[in-house]
Amino acid sequence: MSNIFSKIINKEIGCFKVCEDTKHIAFLDINPNTKGHTLCVPKKENDYIFDLSETEFLDLMKFARMVALGIKNAISCSKVAMSVVGLEINHTHIHLIPINSEKDVNFNYKVSFSDEEMEKISRKIMNSISC
Repeated sequence: MSNIFSKIINKEIGCFKVCEDTKHIAFLDINPNTKGHTLCVPKKENDYIFDLSETEFLDLMKFARMVALGIKNAISCSKVAMSVVGLEINHTHIHLIPINSEKDVNFNYKVSFSDEEMEKISRKIMNSISC
């Protein structure tokens, strides 16, 4: 089930990483809704979040919480929204989206940043997380 996330995990392609531990990786979404939109991905390939074992699910939620708190400290926003859709890429992932209004979680609206700006954003978030 090789996909773009597996290629990122295996370092076959790059990403704007914000956090990594032995079981998970978090990196900026390259097609973000808002500045700081981050994906939390288990390193173990799995297509559907509810197919994770209870331990794997809870570990992913703890990792996502840690990343979300870092995003909230690093990016100006009122909250960090969490979304799990699971259709676009066949690998479990959680969207963490800094929001100021409901429109920020609408996946039809996107923003874009240069690679240099994405690197600055990822470093800023990374520096606010204890990974």
